[in-house]
Amino acid sequence: MDTKELLKKVRKIEIKTRRLSDHVFGGEYHSTFKGRGMTFSEVRSYQFGDDVRNIDWNVTARYNEPFVKVFEEERELTMMLMVDVSGSELFGTREQFKKDVVTEIAATLAFSATKNNDKIGLMLFTDKIELYIPPKKGRSHVLRIIRELLEFHPENSATDITGALKYLSNVMKKKAIVFILSDFMDEGYQHTLKIASNRHDVTGIRIFDKMEESIPNLGLVQMQDAESGDYITVDTSSKSVRNSYSKYYQERMDYFLQSFSVSGAGTINNRTDENYVKKLLGYFKRRA
Repeated sequence: MDTKELLKKVRKIEIKTRRLSDHVFGGEYHSTFKGRGMTFSEVRSYQFGDDVRNIDWNVTARYNEPFVKVFEEERELTMMLMVDVSGSELFGTREQFKKDVVTEIAATLAFSATKNNDKIGLMLFTDKIELYIPPKKGRSHVLRIIRELLEFHPENSATDITGALKYLSNVMKKKAIVFILSDFMDEGYQHTLKIASNRHDVTGIRIFDKMEESIPNLGLVQMQDAESGDYITVDTSSKSVRNSYSKYYQERMDYFLQSFSVSGAGTINNRTDENYVKKLLGYFKRRA
């Protein structure tokens, strides 16, 4: 992809996702993810309806009229986007690849955080950490994140969610809002997820394609494992083969849901042909 085409794609995603974050998610994001508490702002004259518990008695005694302390929410937060860029993300049979949906969701979340003056960081992972961008504020920083999501070419193709979560714990010492965007075709990450969820506000966004849920009867088909690169010939006319695959897929989905549930983390399931706007908005409203 040349520079001109890349900038055109970045601009297209910015226009779409920034409009969503401005008009749909801005308020929902703010009410869902709270700041660290209330911090003192100023002292002003008492007004009818003010809480008498906020009266500043020292200032009141000095001026012989009531004054109250004004507090503001200590709003600044940090959002970390953990994005799976393994080989299986380059799959899609309908309108978009899983990677395309992930990019749009990540951009929407990033602009929502920017609207609230929060910092945003990015981690791209496979079975290793491919790229880490420390959290920063601002539109130009979000545009860099979008460019990386569009253009980045990972060295590896397998998935290791455990390793990504361990890296998160090492680099993020303070509490952060963490979104993990993946198809979660992995296992063995429950313990590490629990540790991360004890410190951070974690949400797993599972992106999947309808055709991944089961194998149709197409006879003998040569297939490639997107993560290992291996080719195998599969007899899709065999009912036992189709059932084994469906069982494998269901086990991964159940593991994802169960792991996030016991860890106290949130989950969103979004198929590539579904409206992710409704899914995100519904999730924010349930949490608010």
